[in-house]
Amino acid sequence: MHPLCFKPVVIAVRFSTNQAYSQYAQGDIQNGPPPMDHSMAQPPVCQPYSHGAMNLSGPHPSYPQQYGVQPSMQQMTNQMSGMQVGSGPLTSAGPGYVLPTPLQPLPPIHKLLTQCLVPPPSLPLPVSLQPPNLTMMALLPLNNNLSPPPPPPPSQPFPSSSPYSGPPPSSQPRAPAVSRQQSFPPGPPPPVQQTFPNSAPPPVSQALYSGPPPSSQPGPFPPTFASPAQYPAQQANPLPPGPMQQPPQGPQPGYAGPQYPGQQNYGAVPAPTPAPTQKRLDPDSIPSPIQVIEDDRANKSSEPFTTGVKGQTPPLVTTNFQVKDQGNASPRFVRCTAYNIPCTADMAKQSQVPLAAVIKPLAMLPPDETRPYMVDHGEAGPIRCNRCKAYMCPYMQFIEGGRRFQCGFCSCVTDVPPHYFQHLDHTGKRVDCCDRPELSLGSYEFVATVDYCKNNKLPQPPSFIFFIDVSYNAVKSGMVNIVCQELKTLLDYLPRENPEADSVVRVGFVTYNKVLHFYNVKSSLAQPQMMVVSDVSDMFLPLLDGFLVNVNDSRMVIESLLDQIPEMFADTRETETVFGPVIQAGLEALKAADCAGKLFLFHSSLPIAEAPGKLKNREDKKLVGTDKEKSLFQPQSGFYSNLSKECVAQGCCVDLFLFPNQYVDVATLGVVPVSTGGSVYKYTYFQAEMDRERFLNDLRRDVQKPMGFDAVMRVRTSTGIRATDFFGSFFMSNTTDVELAGLDCDKTVTVEFRHDDKLSEDTGALMQCAVLYTSCSGQRRLRVHNMAVNCCSQLADLYRNCETDTIINFFSKYAYRSLLNTPTKTVRDTLVNQCAQILACYRKNCASPSSAGQLILPECMKLLPVYLNCVLKSDVLQPGADVSVDDRAYLRQLLSCMDVSESHVFFYPRLLPLVKLDGGSLPMAVRNSEERLSKGGVYLLETGLYLFLWVGANAQQELLSNIFGTPTFSQIDPNMTSLPELDNPFSQRLREIIDSFRSQRSRYMKLMVVKQEDKAELIFKHFLCEDKSASGGASYVDFLCHMHKEIRQLLS
Repeated sequence: MHPLCFKPVVIAVRFSTNQAYSQYAQGDIQNGPPPMDHSMAQPPVCQPYSHGAMNLSGPHPSYPQQYGVQPSMQQMTNQMSGMQVGSGPLTSAGPGYVLPTPLQPLPPIHKLLTQCLVPPPSLPLPVSLQPPNLTMMALLPLNNNLSPPPPPPPSQPFPSSSPYSGPPPSSQPRAPAVSRQQSFPPGPPPPVQQTFPNSAPPPVSQALYSGPPPSSQPGPFPPTFASPAQYPAQQANPLPPGPMQQPPQGPQPGYAGPQYPGQQNYGAVPAPTPAPTQKRLDPDSIPSPIQVIEDDRANKSSEPFTTGVKGQTPPLVTTNFQVKDQGNASPRFVRCTAYNIPCTADMAKQSQVPLAAVIKPLAMLPPDETRPYMVDHGEAGPIRCNRCKAYMCPYMQFIEGGRRFQCGFCSCVTDVPPHYFQHLDHTGKRVDCCDRPELSLGSYEFVATVDYCKNNKLPQPPSFIFFIDVSYNAVKSGMVNIVCQELKTLLDYLPRENPEADSVVRVGFVTYNKVLHFYNVKSSLAQPQMMVVSDVSDMFLPLLDGFLVNVNDSRMVIESLLDQIPEMFADTRETETVFGPVIQAGLEALKAADCAGKLFLFHSSLPIAEAPGKLKNREDKKLVGTDKEKSLFQPQSGFYSNLSKECVAQGCCVDLFLFPNQYVDVATLGVVPVSTGGSVYKYTYFQAEMDRERFLNDLRRDVQKPMGFDAVMRVRTSTGIRATDFFGSFFMSNTTDVELAGLDCDKTVTVEFRHDDKLSEDTGALMQCAVLYTSCSGQRRLRVHNMAVNCCSQLADLYRNCETDTIINFFSKYAYRSLLNTPTKTVRDTLVNQCAQILACYRKNCASPSSAGQLILPECMKLLPVYLNCVLKSDVLQPGADVSVDDRAYLRQLLSCMDVSESHVFFYPRLLPLVKLDGGSLPMAVRNSEERLSKGGVYLLETGLYLFLWVGANAQQELLSNIFGTPTFSQIDPNMTSLPELDNPFSQRLREIIDSFRSQRSRYMKLMVVKQEDKAELIFKHFLCEDKSASGGASYVDFLCHMHKEIRQLLS
């Protein structure tokens, strides 16, 4: 297969060397680095971008030109669309390119361009490079072993380096020149001018797309277009110390003064530089997440996504689309990193593309999609392969007239039971194929028989037990009162199969501080009874009858109890708490009732009271950044790991709601929730009036959401690959079974696959995920998801069918888990190295030979650098000074079971300008950078955990009146957590958007109003992830440069 059979993204930047560089030039701070050390969100998505070769050479202005290809580069770029910087008009030259001339007058448009630094004219070029390529060489990271010749004087361009002359100083305006227009040869383009079948360039109206026919203009290098994506070693924007390393302190070997990796003689003594000047470069010329998202929506939201085509890449998670199940699981249940996987292990190792699937077994579906059908085979149970035990699915081939079937996973032939027999049609399919979900759909459920139950006994309905911390801090914060009042209402909404029927889930109540108080709420009692267990060293259940009850039967007693608890402990002075015995008590209660269930713990402080599981305060910020930092993410002892194992065996899931005012060791307290399939919610410095809404919404959703109990998941694969690693909130007692005491509709399990044999392009690869669980009604079920993907022997096919969002989800989980055993710096370096290897392999094997000064990205992976930079800048991997150890542990645990849509907005937040909110559509998002904000505007930022409403200092009075009910900026209350309900269309629509955003997330997003130049703006800017971060994280442009340098080093 020809290596150029699809469309790569080529980015190149050229600089003339008649401009100087300074370490702290304005370009470094032009992007408005967020002053907070907070974790960064995800990459932007609204700038126009088109795929193609880009070069900024010599005097080339950084605004739109049309670019084509020199004859020498014809092969590489014929099938690429041109990328342009800026937004100037296209020339009449058609799909060619026009070279600027220094003699052309230049209009003052420089203010429209973003600022970029340029390398010092004194920085020499490698001596091994030939003069005709001097301009291109400015792109290449300098090899320190080469002795460079002196550059020409700053006032002169490099002799015969390119058809361009050196760019004028950035302060000098310039315009596109129309001279030297390229002519095009007649006749059809060369056969290599193929495009990626599913990738369409941005609309021409974006002024970013130009065709790539070959140019007749001779030249020593391809006139590809400039993008900061290119910036190699000589690029101007230096990479800040993070995310790759800490800034060097004092003289270091190989470090000479203010040199950065983006600078030419990195690690060597710099030559004297003339007075610094700067060059502006439009960041719109680098891949824009916003544009990719908008293009995907435009192309894939109108038609339903049918799953019948094997190896088909689904729409992005940011696109609203309908799914029609035709034999493969919906992407709402399963998303893969690649839908065309390598045939061999060597090819997979060479590409370094991870082969993984993010599986969300019990995902909620939109109202217009049908939930998986239930299949009941009666006492015989589901039909399975005799050898590998795979369940009946569309990949089974019926033979011998339908009397036997051949397994698609292991090729074993199994007899069809008489009750399941059916004749075959002329195509070899069963005539009842379309009537049976297991033969025609990708996802379905079986009713499990008693053979699939623990101890061969049908399960009891699950129970919920609420444990309320009644220590001094919990009572004083208002948490105890809020929980008790809310539970009186919430108990009417316990999960149930049939909305019309009553829930069969039983409930129990315990309060605790240093001791535990159990409550008898039997329906025959007039008042609840309290039983105190003070010996917490050997926990036991003091009562059986009356502890777990039906809500409807005991409603009066339960409400009386919930009214009395806040009064009973209103004057408590007890500050110490226990934690281990609380979980032990819940476990004993479920054992006594012989059922599975969930424990809801509302806890406020570090458990320092004498009891099993007692913890000490081990927070030590001195360890951050050292090799011992990993100890902060590890549990203090093995007590909670052993307790987790017992909980999973019983089907006891734990959800933990934390209300800390200081360090509580989330890394240890979260062990049981994370291991049992539960969740951790954290409300630091909880204030009833400020945080009540967020906490109650989280609690309501947590109690009501559909979930399964006592679950076991197994992933089977066809011959040639196998599941080797798993990520998420679960426990594993062997290498194949994922055990989950609880599995709700938000939880994902990420599975990594590896080769154990060669795959065939003809047959592809199969995966089947089967989850055995107990429903909230007590029914034992099997949910099955099937996925078929293609196999390829050409790397080009692999790179054409990857999904970047899923790859980032996998990389982040892999990195966050690695923190338990690996220093943070090593984890970060590993991420960068693997990403560089992926892109270097593509450059080496799938792109035509071209100048090393060009950064060539696969079309479907062009956002990999910007998203990976967001992962590197996250609070977990690169914390700011104000990010606590608990916050990092909490976020690390939270991400472990995130699905792809939530990890996307977590790393690259959505930023909406609130100018016009007409109609039902959302305004187009803008990229996450401070330079995208207008002082006269109002913006809504969604991070997945928070919502920020940023108000510009010069926002229009009408806009402020419509949103806040006041026309004056100074009168806006920054402490409001909800918007006033005003009677105007703008206010109504904005509140609808906020409600819609919240409904899409598993956790309630608290609204924070941020006024420009207020202190809270530091937090807001922290999520503008294309900018530099105060904790040392690189800007998007700088990181792209660093990635290019890494790729070049691998290729050399």
